[in-house]
Amino acid sequence: MFKRRTPRTYLEVVSESLYPKGGWRRAARYVVHRLRRLPDPAHKISRGIAAGVFTCFTPFFGLHFLIAGALAWAMRANIVAALLATFFGNPLTFPFIAAISVETGAFIMGERPLPLPLIFGSFSDAATDLWRNFVAIFTADTAHWLGLAHFWDRVFFPYLVGGFLPGLAAGIAAYFLANPLIAAYQKARLARLKKKFAKRRERVISRRIEKEKAEAVSKRAAAE
Repeated sequence: MFKRRTPRTYLEVVSESLYPKGGWRRAARYVVHRLRRLPDPAHKISRGIAAGVFTCFTPFFGLHFLIAGALAWAMRANIVAALLATFFGNPLTFPFIAAISVETGAFIMGERPLPLPLIFGSFSDAATDLWRNFVAIFTADTAHWLGLAHFWDRVFFPYLVGGFLPGLAAGIAAYFLANPLIAAYQKARLARLKKKFAKRRERVISRRIEKEKAEAVSKRAAAE
């Protein structure tokens, strides 16, 4: 029912993840529109946004939806808002998020941070090594864990440690920015709905009065 008529190719999936169809501005407007239309109170939606933004600072790529949803559930926040807020982490912002997180983690751990190109290259190499080691379980190949150990020590763990404080700060900032905006929008929308309902009610009442007057006139004419 909700499937595409023409399924996307792998190349289309990859290209749209890097540059959405219609551009990033249209994608951002869609996310904002969906957030404003959520039925929960502003504080619950804002907590969900905070959870989603915080999740973007974790190195668990591919699991951000699950983590954001779990955080939102634990925080009693709006889960859909948390999932939509993971849009904060995208190809335009991830280089800055990764650089800040790894540098912060390296500073906390007293190590020298890796350059940004090596960080993303390390994620790709680690995924390749992990797949090769998985295949080695079922073949005669030998599993090698030295590359993954290096990735854990130099990239993943500093990213995990260093992303907590910037992620927490970004999540709190997102909450305090979103909460008054969403509350004001919901208040204005409620006022518009009340005004619209009042006008519709006035039209119904006026039609009823006109109908009663017409019936009274017709009865009077029939009596005469």
